[in-house]
Amino acid sequence: MPYAIALTYNLKPAPSPGSRPEAVSDDGPFGPKPGDGAAVPMAERRLVPPMGIAVPVLDGSPDDAYSEFDSTQTVQAIAGVLRAQGHQVWLVEATPDMLTWFRAHRVDLVFNIAEGVSGEARESRVPAILDFLGIPYTGSGVLSLALALDKAKAKHLFRIAGIPTPAFQLFTRPDMPVDPHLRFPVIVKPNREGSAKGIWASSVVADPVGVSAQVRRVFERYDQPVLVEEFIEGTELSVGILGNAPPRPLPVLEIDFSSCVGSGERFYSWRVKEYQGAAGLHLTPTFWCPARLPEAVAATVQAMALKAHQVLECRDFSRVDVRLGADGIPYVLEVNPLPGLDPAESNFPQMARAAGLEYPALIESLVEVVAARTPVSSSPAHQPDDQFAPAVAMGARGGG
Repeated sequence: MPYAIALTYNLKPAPSPGSRPEAVSDDGPFGPKPGDGAAVPMAERRLVPPMGIAVPVLDGSPDDAYSEFDSTQTVQAIAGVLRAQGHQVWLVEATPDMLTWFRAHRVDLVFNIAEGVSGEARESRVPAILDFLGIPYTGSGVLSLALALDKAKAKHLFRIAGIPTPAFQLFTRPDMPVDPHLRFPVIVKPNREGSAKGIWASSVVADPVGVSAQVRRVFERYDQPVLVEEFIEGTELSVGILGNAPPRPLPVLEIDFSSCVGSGERFYSWRVKEYQGAAGLHLTPTFWCPARLPEAVAATVQAMALKAHQVLECRDFSRVDVRLGADGIPYVLEVNPLPGLDPAESNFPQMARAAGLEYPALIESLVEVVAARTPVSSSPAHQPDDQFAPAVAMGARGGG
């Protein structure tokens, strides 16, 4: 059944024309970012405005500030699939004008990929507005999004539910002493970020002195509590969960970093995610889907991922990141209820393809699960205009 659909999103900065490549910083998100093979200095970036209004990117801000946002290519890919299925589609950027737009335009449902701009529960902002207006939307609700974004709170719930997760300590101020029960090495990361923001090669430290230095660094750059958790040596895995009745795990994705030795990276850091595929930087992880795991082990990993999805009461879809330890235990790191949907770059579409679900079918299935769980009636609507459509900005990449 065709619907009138608003696609809500936050758009990633686009490289300015004529940008010159520069060297990439080996450590931290302050180096330039490549666009179509060329690195773009932060000072030359700009946000593509939703309504012709310039949104500056300030010099000196971390280059990972917009890593969770989606590229024009991702937004247009989703919109293209929906339109090909016969739906009417509006492109609505998640700006303060969004509430006014929804009051003036009637839609049947919202396809939401907006990550939110600021606040401790920023991913919940668009869903909260839509709940207030009574408009159905894809993906998890306000509470699930807020809990998943707060890594420490999610890990507390995992523990209560008996889901293995690395031991951790939450630093609410930089001068807190390190818990003597933590086993080294540990990894230090911002507590409320996604897309590996604030996670670098130097985030894995081997002693309390290193923890204190890294915690202060994260506090200074992100101004939020810092999570320190035991670093699990093992295999990096990800599991997609799709649907509601019942939700089903997709084939396990394995990320192999053995080809990244020359980069000094051995886990999914921000640099690996942001520069993925850059052979000159040795950032070329190999993806195996299904993962190279015995069937029984893969089933255990999927079961734990599904349990984590359900504990946070996620719905429709999510991606669960897991480390399979040398002890054979699948440790759940976090749940992402807004996984990236870039058809070429993101992990979730890759797992869906391994399950026999090509990208158009995946996108349409997310519309169908909303219709199945919420009263959605197709209603006449005026022809969509592109009032809020983003300008074309080639070169920006989608989130993971």
